[in-house]
Amino acid sequence: MHKRNLHQQLVYDLFVFPCHAMKLSAITSALNASLENGSPDTEITGLNGIEQAGPGELTFLSNPKYAAAARSTKASAVIVPEDFPPIPAAMLRAKDPYLSFARALEIFHQPLRYAPGLHSSAVVHPTAKIAAGAHIGPYVVVDQEVEIGANAVLLAHVVIYRGVKIGENFFAHAHAVVRENCRLGNNVLLHNGVVIGADGFGFAKTAEGRWYKIPQPAPVILEDDVEVQANSCIDRASVGETRIGRGVKVDNLVQVGHGSRVGENALLCAQVGLGGSTEIGNRVILTGQVGVVGHVKVGEAAIVTPQSGVAHDIPAGALVSGAPAVDHRLWLKYSAILPKLPEIARAVRARSKASTVKNTK
Repeated sequence: MHKRNLHQQLVYDLFVFPCHAMKLSAITSALNASLENGSPDTEITGLNGIEQAGPGELTFLSNPKYAAAARSTKASAVIVPEDFPPIPAAMLRAKDPYLSFARALEIFHQPLRYAPGLHSSAVVHPTAKIAAGAHIGPYVVVDQEVEIGANAVLLAHVVIYRGVKIGENFFAHAHAVVRENCRLGNNVLLHNGVVIGADGFGFAKTAEGRWYKIPQPAPVILEDDVEVQANSCIDRASVGETRIGRGVKVDNLVQVGHGSRVGENALLCAQVGLGGSTEIGNRVILTGQVGVVGHVKVGEAAIVTPQSGVAHDIPAGALVSGAPAVDHRLWLKYSAILPKLPEIARAVRARSKASTVKNTK
């Protein structure tokens, strides 16, 4: 890899390619939607929420609660479901409005581009192999025997420990860390402060009551298309591996315990915590602040609602809530009864007292 001159290093080589305006016909074609009640020559300059959007902006409707807002929006066009009734604004009818809006955002907000190059303050071990097209930013450290595929971007203060193997199109934001011997696939995205492969929380208690550290040499494996967002940690194991399946998305402040396995296309939302050796099935959704104890299995496509505690296996396709988590419909009954418990308790005591008085006569 070549080193840039001082001026290039200070500029940071950032390039932005904004989309200033685009005709509605072109957007319709790009989204594979159908245009109704609007001119294909209408120019769209940006996107906004349905209640905030104004002339020249595109918005969307996927939640029925905003149907009234769709009829009064000032947006030039609205992405709507295929069966949505007519509204005054131009409509782009789409099978999935939410997904179409996400793709429209990509059109108008291209990501920053980072030119290939090695910053003078970066430290790359001579045995490291970094493929063509890499951007290695300030104070990055890449240790010995590391392999990184084509078109990687490592921003300031990223650290890659020895023996790590990473696929193509890797992107690591500032202060992300990948520990020794971990394996990352293609198209992996790590946000700020992520730690992949820190030691698992493993200790054995001695006869004297002290905690003896159990070595944690086994790697973390991230398969293709995994994204881990800010300040989340995925721990390495003592034996076997910790594996995150293809397409998994991990939110901020998530903890994945050592030896856990997370199936393909699962979602781990903010502040989820997985105990060691947890098994999460494909397409599972763990919503905010869900905790799962170690050695528990959550079946394929199950959903666990916010702040639930999972202390036992969850069957595939289940929707569970509460702590401990139970079937969601049962939890709704619990929740409805809970505020009435004092009143129910008074009624039970009154009836018991009346029965006692009656029996003493």
